Formats: sequence, structure tokens, C-alpha cells
Amino acid sequence: MIEIINLTKSFSGRKVLDNLNLTIRTGETMVIIGGSGCGKSVLLKHMMGILKPESGQVMIDNQDIARLQGERLDEIRVKFGMLFQGAALFDSLTVFENVAFTALEHGMHDEAKVHAKVREKLALVGLRGIERMKPAELSGGMRKRVGLARALFTDPETVLYDEPTTGLDPIMADVINDLIIQMHERFSVTSVAVTHDMTSAYKIADRIAMLYEGKIIEVGTPDEIKKTSNPVVAQFIRGEAEGPITRTSRLRDMQDHHEEAPYERADRA
Repeated sequence: MIEIINLTKSFSGRKVLDNLNLTIRTGETMVIIGGSGCGKSVLLKHMMGILKPESGQVMIDNQDIARLQGERLDEIRVKFGMLFQGAALFDSLTVFENVAFTALEHGMHDEAKVHAKVREKLALVGLRGIERMKPAELSGGMRKRVGLARALFTDPETVLYDEPTTGLDPIMADVINDLIIQMHERFSVTSVAVTHDMTSAYKIADRIAMLYEGKIIEVGTPDEIKKTSNPVVAQFIRGEAEGPITRTSRLRDMQDHHEEAPYERADRA
């Protein structure tokens, strides 16, 4: 379904993705783990063609979407649904208008069909009778579920989840995890989730991939990841304060300090 080949992307001279390679099989749930700011969301946006790489390929059904534009790119994108971090609902629109937003964008004018489909998708995520409410009237968990209903509106082949449990209490986070599993089992969709929540990762994943310093450094089943011999992966999944990740971070901070010091001394002079 999705093959990422030698993907490279930089921002302000810093490589966020560095010749990254990853294959996501049709019908599986792949969870991508990694620290905050490591590039997980950037990777998702490349899968949808929202961002373009400096080099490399993003192959969707044997088409490199990094090279597509206009209608051909739209044809691929409509096969994707995305649950954004924080749900990304439009505050000025009702729940109905948020869920139906894709229909309005793609010119669906049959009002009865649109209403029926909105009700269907809201029911799928356990919400009924809230179509006229605004996002500000909803709890965090309800907003996430409305965002998921919107992501499912086009009956996508692939659903992307950007930090689906962030900002939720443990019980509501588990509700979202169960919904992801149900959507996967019921519709056989390919699912890709990025998270640093290991409880969620272990529960929903068929396979887990770790992103570190711009590369995928390990891929395996939840059991394989738990038994990893890679010290970087081990430190991350156990949430340990000491290890190669923090040592590398401290060394980088020291190097940055030394590079800045001459300018600081010049300023004082």
C-alpha cells in the first residue's frame, strides 16, 4: 500500500527526515513512535502529499505522490482520511458542517445523502444527536471522535492518526484506541498512527516502527519491540531518563553552546 523510499526533508537547514525507508502493508496497523519533534507528523504529511520531499519517493499503489499534482493528486488523497492532533475542527462550524466538510469540498449536493452519511459516521464513533453543537461545547474526547467521523466520511482505504490520544485522560484514550481497532477490523482499512504513547502503540499496532534522528531504526511487532536489543529503542519504550538518547541530546547542546560562544564573546566586547 505505502512504500517510502530514501525520503529526505529539511527545515531551516535541519534534516528532519534523512533517507528514511519504510513499507506499510495493505490492511495492517502501523504505529510510528518517537520523541516530540522528531518528524512523525512531517512523515504523515508526506504520505498525503501535503508536503513535498527534497528527495526520495512516497509510493501509494505504485504511484509516487511526491511527483503528482492537481487532479491526479486529489484522486489519491480522497483515498485517505486523517485524524489530526487535537482533531483540528473548525470552531465556527457545527459538528454536522465539520463532518460534512469533505462533501462540500468535493461537490456533493444531495442534501439527504449528506445528512444520512453524517449521521452514519457519527454513530460509528458513538455519537448521536450532536450535529448542531459547536466544537467549543464538546469534551476533548468528543472532539477527537468528531474528527474521526470526518476522517471516515469518504470511506477511505487508509486512515492516518496524528497523536490520537494526546491530551486525553487514560479512560478516554482507551476509548479512542478501541475505536481505532474497531475501524480497522470492520472496514479492513490500512491504518498509520504516530504517537509517543506506548500504551496506545502496544494495543493498536500490528507493527511498530521507531523514528530517530530522521531514520526508521527498528520495525517489529509489539512483542519484538518490547524485547528489543537496540539501546535507543529500549530507552524510549521504557521512558528512562538515562541512555543514548539523552546522552546524544546533551552532547548536541554542548556543541551548540561552543559554536555560539565566540559570537557571545564578541557581543560582550
